[in-house]
Amino acid sequence: MNDITYDLITLGAGSGGVAASRRAATHGAKVAIVEGRRVGGTCVLRGCVPKKLLMYAAQMHDAFDEARGYGWSLDAPTFDMARWAAAKAAETARLEGVYRTLLRDSGVTLIEGWARLEDDRTVVVGGQRLRARHVLIATGSSPVTDSIPGIEHCATSDDLLDLHALPRRAAVIGGGFIAVEFASMLCRLGVEVTLFFRDRAPLRGFDEMLRSGASSALQDAGVALRPGVVPAQVQRMDSGLRLRFKDHCLDFDWVLNATGRRPNTQGLDLALDARGAVPVDDSLQTTLPGVYAIGDVTNRKNLTPVAIAEGRALADSLFGPTPRRVDLSLVPSAVFMLPPIGTVGLTEAEALAAGHTLRVYEASFRPMKQAFVGGTERTQMKLLVDDAKDRVLAAHMIGADAPEIIQSLAVALTAGATKSHFDRTMALHPTAAEEFVLMREPSRVAGTVS
Repeated sequence: MNDITYDLITLGAGSGGVAASRRAATHGAKVAIVEGRRVGGTCVLRGCVPKKLLMYAAQMHDAFDEARGYGWSLDAPTFDMARWAAAKAAETARLEGVYRTLLRDSGVTLIEGWARLEDDRTVVVGGQRLRARHVLIATGSSPVTDSIPGIEHCATSDDLLDLHALPRRAAVIGGGFIAVEFASMLCRLGVEVTLFFRDRAPLRGFDEMLRSGASSALQDAGVALRPGVVPAQVQRMDSGLRLRFKDHCLDFDWVLNATGRRPNTQGLDLALDARGAVPVDDSLQTTLPGVYAIGDVTNRKNLTPVAIAEGRALADSLFGPTPRRVDLSLVPSAVFMLPPIGTVGLTEAEALAAGHTLRVYEASFRPMKQAFVGGTERTQMKLLVDDAKDRVLAAHMIGADAPEIIQSLAVALTAGATKSHFDRTMALHPTAAEEFVLMREPSRVAGTVS
């Protein structure tokens, strides 16, 4: 095997790995990136991007119904999953080409194959031994396929996004992002959906307002919720899959396994934490000197923008003039169900546990678009304000355009905005977002009141 020396070798050509590699190259580093699958990673090829494209397709179901209330006459619409899948495949192929071009134009060497970390300076890919001053692990995560006996027979989100025909009756197992999003979409595409999850409500870890709102929205869309219920076993049948529970069985044409994801650590001779993730310090270094990790493989904040920010910060620290770190204290996130969720900052429970006395401001209303056609969908908003300092700690929203609105509010919260700043901000009318600056009286005060 030939030894080839680089300044940085990145394992994984997803969003984080590509961002880190390109940034390092702009600082003059000699960089190689290793990928055993398609270039672009989960978000671009198997996650965020195609998922949102499917959300847009599902959203059309609601738009067709609303259009009649706005004076349009429409024939009964039908959805063709095969046409959507072909268009999605063309778009992800285009995006993969963009990523490959970005790497090439940045001077990053792409090595296609599966990597094995031989030691803190050596990566083996096929018959090549590659050596580097620094190694970056950016291998991401994959769906868990052993959470329930027989669940390996179920489809994962990867499989769903490659379907060319939809089932008539489907079960979704799980209560997180993936489960809620796809249950919300599938029911609008004509699938009879039942959602099974362990907790009392979906989206564990989110603010209670959002969890309650998500439950109501799913039920209003026709999803059957089964809180506190998950199958003990999945069995393959000639006609589909059978879910076995303690005292009964249910048969479905198709079942989505959305029970979580696990860091990709195959071929990495690294110490792992109790969750199977690669632990890192504040500088993103693993237990091996010179070996770093970012993104989902660390199982901290498993969001694409976090992996990108970590990758760029690491490249700047290793090869740029000024080391820097990424602040993960205010990371906005979204759930692309219908209606969507946007959130930034602490949940109410987290804020109280941290010792804050809170002024809680809330709004709940039917947006203009819904009210005009007699729709029942509601928008809900919440601001959490530290009573002593007047600082806005969090903003939560479920409703149309919530992710777009929360992204903008995240700028204000990152800058340390107070409730007084919100109060002095002029409303933009008529919008849903104006409600965030029109909340004058708190709905309650929570925590220790002096």
